Amino acid sequence: MKRVIIFGDISRKQKILHENDYHYFVKQLLLIPMSSENPASSNTVLTAPTATTPIHRPRRLRRTATLRRMVQETILSVDDLIYPMFVMEGEEQKIEITSMPGCYRYTLDLLLKEIAEVSRLGVGAVALFPVIPEAKKDDTGSESYNPEGLVQQTVKAIKEVVPDILVITDVALDPFTTHGHDGIVDENGVILNDPTVEVLVKMAVSQAAAGSDMVAPSDMMDGRVGAIRHALDAAGYIDVRILAYSAKYASAYYGPFRDALDSAPKFGDKKTYQMDAANSREAIKEVVLDIAEGADIVMVKPALAYLDIINKVKNYTNLPVAAYNVSGEYAMIKAAAQNGWIDEKKVILETLTSMKRAGADLILTYFAKEVALILAGRSSGGCFG
Repeated sequence: MKRVIIFGDISRKQKILHENDYHYFVKQLLLIPMSSENPASSNTVLTAPTATTPIHRPRRLRRTATLRRMVQETILSVDDLIYPMFVMEGEEQKIEITSMPGCYRYTLDLLLKEIAEVSRLGVGAVALFPVIPEAKKDDTGSESYNPEGLVQQTVKAIKEVVPDILVITDVALDPFTTHGHDGIVDENGVILNDPTVEVLVKMAVSQAAAGSDMVAPSDMMDGRVGAIRHALDAAGYIDVRILAYSAKYASAYYGPFRDALDSAPKFGDKKTYQMDAANSREAIKEVVLDIAEGADIVMVKPALAYLDIINKVKNYTNLPVAAYNVSGEYAMIKAAAQNGWIDEKKVILETLTSMKRAGADLILTYFAKEVALILAGRSSGGCFG
């Protein structure tokens, strides 16, 4: 005879389960404590009290710090971090960026010292962004592929002083153009795609020739990844990788970065080439194209307001996925911390962990050095735990 299972308070309401639910709820009986004086039998009618002692207690695994560490699903490591850095011409200068407290423009001599320090802390990669004097800017960004240019000289110097660190170079025209756009502009203010790609190719090859380990096209021109890959291979740089800014959104979070490089567009905005913040399916389209064109790593930028996009991209591809914890995200945390509104170290770690949890394998972050210090302090039992 089948047992009839009744769930709920039998004195007020009875609910006899449909036969289709029988097998499911038989399994649940294993979770209902039975009295040894009145064990269930084949003809027992059972009721689960509305207020009963819980069998599953997730809090058991949260009880001690050791247990929490053992079952932690996402672990942030210094190996996940890429440190974006700003380099400028001159000597012995270090200028703080007003809207990015704790971030600086460095002349090459001081940049090398900073890179050596972060390398000792375990940060394995830096991403370079140049501050170009107005006198060297023009409408086509020709300084970008000067073999003796600031970026090229910086790469060479880094490779001489800290040869083991991975150097990533930005491929975009906005730091080099008088108008501040990522591409060549015609007389009607239209960003020209294909002529821009031709310049980007020259730029990427010149960076590879200087010793760049990875070029990172951030311009969002159509077809630029394939063109760069073809040109690198043709020039013999088959091992130079491409980190593609695949899903780069037209975002208000970039403001402090443009302050750092003095590269804000002099007219209009970047919405004709960067993605609409409201779109998610389009991100996959861009990722698909970049992978087909030869990208080695794909990126989502910004990160914090786009965790859903990071997750979508991660679920789509087996390639490594990078996320850019951008300047506006950095500045918000710094501002709140300076006002005493948040615990800065805890918020930094929580923020970056959320990006990794969403699917980021690599995180470009201005917090890289701070996080390296925090994690080092934690592992040695220091004050940052």
